[in-house]
Amino acid sequence: MTVNQISVFIENKYGKLCEILALLGNENIHIIAATVADTSEYGILRLIVTEPEKAYKILKSNNVSANLTDVLAIATESSAGSFARTLKLFTQSGLSIEYMYCFSLKGKSILILRTNNREAAREVIRRHDLDYICENDLVNL
Repeated sequence: MTVNQISVFIENKYGKLCEILALLGNENIHIIAATVADTSEYGILRLIVTEPEKAYKILKSNNVSANLTDVLAIATESSAGSFARTLKLFTQSGLSIEYMYCFSLKGKSILILRTNNREAAREVIRRHDLDYICENDLVNL
């Protein structure tokens, strides 16, 4: 029901993002999804990759500030409003969405999200029979 996500804290300086992505590319790590949130001084790069543990070790061995965390991955229909309908189920259950991002791959729309209560979020997924994605599912899409 969860996938590993790597969060990388990077200085908001010219070329830093490219350096980090090159570290992964040089080791044949494929990026499935990515998002960047930035401020004037630093950014947070969130990545879903093919080999998260290996990617994490590569980053750490290169003195990159990174964390490995679990996030929820939910497949939705690829239509207008599908993300809103899915998120509404979580908000109706009193859950806050800390962050989310999404992508489409081979006709599927995938919603990556983190809530303020992972166990309650899992119950929402079970109760509403949502189509969740595991890490192996993402790699094999």
